[in-house]
Amino acid sequence: MGDMVVVRKEGLYCVPGQFYIDPWRPVERAVITHAHGDHARYGHGHYLSAEAGVNVLKSRLGDISIDGVAYGERVVHNGVAISLHPAGHVLGSAQVRMECGGEVWVASGDYKVEPDKTCAPFEPVRCDTFITESTFGLPIYRWEPEQQILDEINAWWRRNAEAGRCSVVFAYAFGKAQRILSGLDPSIGPIVCHGAVEPLNRVYRAGGVALPETRMVSEVDKADLRRAIVVAPPSASGSPWMKRFGDYSDAFASGWMLLRGARRRRGVDRGFVLSDHADWPGLMSAIKATEAGRVIVTHGSIPVLVRWLCQNGLDAAGFDTEYGDEEEDESTPPAGRAAAQEAEAPAGEADA
Repeated sequence: MGDMVVVRKEGLYCVPGQFYIDPWRPVERAVITHAHGDHARYGHGHYLSAEAGVNVLKSRLGDISIDGVAYGERVVHNGVAISLHPAGHVLGSAQVRMECGGEVWVASGDYKVEPDKTCAPFEPVRCDTFITESTFGLPIYRWEPEQQILDEINAWWRRNAEAGRCSVVFAYAFGKAQRILSGLDPSIGPIVCHGAVEPLNRVYRAGGVALPETRMVSEVDKADLRRAIVVAPPSASGSPWMKRFGDYSDAFASGWMLLRGARRRRGVDRGFVLSDHADWPGLMSAIKATEAGRVIVTHGSIPVLVRWLCQNGLDAAGFDTEYGDEEEDESTPPAGRAAAQEAEAPAGEADA
């Protein structure tokens, strides 16, 4: 049997099953790992996702033909047994397990191994071939425990509130924003969300995720805004919408904040290193837990991870895909040579 999954111009294609996984061009049948814009696009004939992700996909793509399956539930399509397993990335994110002719492949989409309160935790799935991301596939990327970062965000907000300054934290509208909200201390002041964030908060709450009370900016008195924290997408930075917050302090929450200069390029006061992707040790532990003999790397630091895995006795290669950062219009990872040089700088020199 040849490869179960190959790359076509439309996206990753399961050959015996005749369906695509997170395709970037319109296809008849698409299995979607999660609802970020680079993985879930409009225009497919039929969608299949984890049950927990159906409402997120509908909120982002509108009226689509979609079926949701519970994590672990098996469906058979053209002789391929498909099941979806938690990826721990965002609400409803899943790894796609495909079994055919006694062979098992897993396409993991995007994932992180540290559990958080806003989605089902990552579950390793044993397989012969594992398709992995490597967004942060360089040894310098090592995250601090989530609670430590959330404590830092609350302490920063508290200091600003005591000084009468509004706090604005930029974070991806889907996933990162809700993760931050789930860790905020509402006793400090009002929690305000941008119009791009609030609809996703509603989907998360409907999905059983506990988030503190949030308000739209129009619902908060100007005086109270001075004690508020505002959660907004990166695209709001520098927009007229920001003017109402007066002399505010701002921050950006992203794994990229580990890089020297990334915070400076963003032009924010603070960088909080919080990522919804696995760090280098997380990638290593996830790959090892699958017990796969073959690993295919789809996006991020492909050559570094492939070389490392090959040196460690695995059969590893890269797939050329069109996956990128979470929200193409909302955030741009450091690009080009300067970022590559920065990324290889000793961790001690990186912005914390």
